[in-house]
Amino acid sequence: MDVLEAPPMDRPPIMPSPMPRSAPAYRVQRTDFAGIEAIELRDEGSGSRAVFALRGATLLAWEVVDGGRTLALTDGYRDAAELDSQDGVRNGVLAPFTNRISNARYRFDGRDHDLLPGVPAAERRIYHGYLRDMALRVIDTCASATGAEVLFSGAIEPEDHAGYPFALALTVHVRFSATGLGFVVTATNVGEQAAPYAAGWHPYFRLGEAAIDTLELTVPATRSVVTDARLLPLPGEAVRSPVAEGPLPDFRVARVLGRDMIDGCYAGLIPDRDGRVRSRLRDPASGRQLSVWQRGGLVHVFTGDTLARAPRRALAIEPVETMTDAFNRADCAAALRLAPGRSRSFAFGAEFVPATPAGKPSDPPCAATASGPQEQTTGVRHP
Repeated sequence: MDVLEAPPMDRPPIMPSPMPRSAPAYRVQRTDFAGIEAIELRDEGSGSRAVFALRGATLLAWEVVDGGRTLALTDGYRDAAELDSQDGVRNGVLAPFTNRISNARYRFDGRDHDLLPGVPAAERRIYHGYLRDMALRVIDTCASATGAEVLFSGAIEPEDHAGYPFALALTVHVRFSATGLGFVVTATNVGEQAAPYAAGWHPYFRLGEAAIDTLELTVPATRSVVTDARLLPLPGEAVRSPVAEGPLPDFRVARVLGRDMIDGCYAGLIPDRDGRVRSRLRDPASGRQLSVWQRGGLVHVFTGDTLARAPRRALAIEPVETMTDAFNRADCAAALRLAPGRSRSFAFGAEFVPATPAGKPSDPPCAATASGPQEQTTGVRHP
């Protein structure tokens, strides 16, 4: 099943549904993951589990049981040293920007901002925001007969980061089922001025031990983002090309990845009937499949060739709200702008499809309903 988006965060706290004593239970518990303070969501019935670091709500492990075997679906950080290094931003949740900001400088509302003041030109590289490295709090959890949830919370203050003098309250709402993960990342501008903001996710997917070269990928995109030699998008209308004519492989029809080296973004995404865009990764040898879904945005694909550990072991299929260097693009200004007192959410997730489907999907966990509008007035202000 697909995991439903979270309800708006101004609703009452997450409440579990009544659970029959005989039903297989889901469990949420604190754990130590190789020296990382974490929280584990586990399906006691199937043995599936997902582990998240409190730092950044980073997914450390996602495993399902298929055919009696435990199958790893992501390649995350293995220990505290790797998490500290942030190499590859493995499975990181991205905010308040995704990918790079050129030269670590941008202009917003008539003011110039420098994210790396005093840093030499050769070292001016910043990417994927601050949320992935923030210490978050767990403010609510839920475990029922059909799933588990956890709500992470954090804040960015105007003095926290050079060049980003804005105040945001952030939540990451995670839902877990036997075969699926769903996320809703929500930002509320609690300051007195508008803020540039975008969110995304940087997961590295795998299907057990299958080499990514042998996997089939489908991305329902009509356009590719055209970049220069620095992988920065071209200015103006030149940035978008029909996918059949662009610089990136065309994955509208499933095709084997092979030895293609990919680090690029797809746009013009075509949603399914339910409004979700689904990119699919499939192992033709076993029939297993991952469906990576998102509500709007773009998809960035990266074959992981430059990772310090295990390059090309997993494929990054990244739901993002905006393209690289969006903070420096006039055509992205409206999408980025988050007014004082306003909130915006980005929903995405992934679903595992076993070689032999296990039957009818269950009801959504914790009797939650679908989310309301993507942006709503909260009336909250930074003190």
